[in-house]
Amino acid sequence: MSSVQEDVERTVERVARESYGRLVAFLSSHTSDLASAEDALGDALLAALTTWPRNGVPQGPEAWLLTSARNRIVDHVRHQQVVSASEQTMRLLREHASQGQTATEFPDERLKLLFVCAHPAIDSSVHTPLMLQTVLGLDAARIAQAFLTSPAAMSQRLVRAKAKIKDGGIRFEVPQQRELPPRLDAVLEAIYAAFGIGWDEIAGIDQHGRDLAEEAIWLARVLLKLMPEQNEARGLLSLMLHCEARRAARRGTDGRYIPLSEQDPQLWSLPLIKEAERYLAEASRQRQAGRFQLEAAIQSVHAERARSGRTEWLAIVVFYEQLLRMCPTVGTRTGYAAALAEVNGAQAGLAALDTIPTETVRSYQPYWAVRAHLLQRLGKADEARKAFDWAIGLTEDPAIRRFLLEKRG
Repeated sequence: MSSVQEDVERTVERVARESYGRLVAFLSSHTSDLASAEDALGDALLAALTTWPRNGVPQGPEAWLLTSARNRIVDHVRHQQVVSASEQTMRLLREHASQGQTATEFPDERLKLLFVCAHPAIDSSVHTPLMLQTVLGLDAARIAQAFLTSPAAMSQRLVRAKAKIKDGGIRFEVPQQRELPPRLDAVLEAIYAAFGIGWDEIAGIDQHGRDLAEEAIWLARVLLKLMPEQNEARGLLSLMLHCEARRAARRGTDGRYIPLSEQDPQLWSLPLIKEAERYLAEASRQRQAGRFQLEAAIQSVHAERARSGRTEWLAIVVFYEQLLRMCPTVGTRTGYAAALAEVNGAQAGLAALDTIPTETVRSYQPYWAVRAHLLQRLGKADEARKAFDWAIGLTEDPAIRRFLLEKRG
């Protein structure tokens, strides 16, 4: 493969990664057809791979892809037998073309598309995966990892969801204001899932992971402007800002992984912590704590170490107990066990872990890492090594793998 072809492929991959969601959302908003927007953009990306090596990468790659995708939609409509039924699509696309907008000028429609993907006619279990793929451009493998399932199973779920959108005639129609609250939980889940995936990708060192985490925070800010009365949106933004504040402390200068308990609080971003605390305080005034407010409260207690020098583990346990009543997920139960161990000892934490069904933790790396740590504290060396081996086998981040290997001994 020539160096020119390699450069083009890298550029196409970068633009697709950074702009896929924006382009699909914009095209969908003008055609009311998600499937055709994705198909057209896919064709445009393939065209770029053959055209750009010959003619050179355009000055505005994103604008080129948008124009190419739009032209493909127009060509498709023209070849349909029922062109009259697509007059609205043709009109909107012609209007956009006549305005001469560049890619940096067209509005970002991704938040709207998130709410569209949360349509009640679509199976609620696939709302978040559909948003992650369609709006943020993540592939089925990365989404599957976040949902503790296989890439093949996740791919099938997404294919079925998109088929239902197409066959059921679910169009890109931004819901009315009164229709937004019932769809809000799914949108919050998707934004948080995107942040989590970005956060976990090589612990934020990978630029793609960094970009994804920043996109999630940006979407949360826009969502809060759209729905300022929703305190769970504030809770989510507070939660992500607290996590983001610790980014610089998660790695040593040599790339070594540093767990939260060993991080230097002086490296935490105080402006981000202050902003996170403000959003959490605003949300708590309503005294109707939701999941994300409670998770943000847990992170707030951790952040207090920057001022006091210690962690109030009992407060964290109390927040986890409230969270467990609301959403007893495997992540919540694992976090609760770890916090309980700090208050009541390793045996209490291990007992809490033992209540989690085995089938739900086989692929959940944090569970095995916490279990290994508690077993080691109890002096159960052989069991601890087995748990460490399981955690290491589920770890993709080389730095975390090295950290666990060192702890394993």
